[in-house]
Amino acid sequence: MPQTITRGIKALIDEANAEIETLNAKDAIEISKNGDVVIVDIRDPREIERDGRIPGAFACTRGMLEFWIDPQSPYAKPIFQEDKKFVFHCAGGLRSALAAKTAKDMGLKPVAHIAGGYAAWRDAGGPTEQWEPKKKG
Repeated sequence: MPQTITRGIKALIDEANAEIETLNAKDAIEISKNGDVVIVDIRDPREIERDGRIPGAFACTRGMLEFWIDPQSPYAKPIFQEDKKFVFHCAGGLRSALAAKTAKDMGLKPVAHIAGGYAAWRDAGGPTEQWEPKKKG
């Protein structure tokens, strides 16, 4: 018997957007200049390598987010313990809405996400840079 999905991705994203702050790209570019803001890039490293990144953004793949936020996790990252505002982004603004809601549900605050993601940031004239992964060996 096939699975019956009762809450699809659209419902999850709509719920997330109803509970979190959503910034347009121009506002995100402006607040990124504030030292009390951390831009969190949740895209896969292959996306970052292919498309570039926001200078100074903290890269945290979506799959590790909960583990890096939780201070009790052996994978915890100190940046998530700082008293800052965390603004999440992905490529187009869908995964980052889910990530921001998860972070908020875990107790991280304040959090927001960028509507339209990296594409909207780039199209609004936000600074970008190319990124190359560290070479092994």
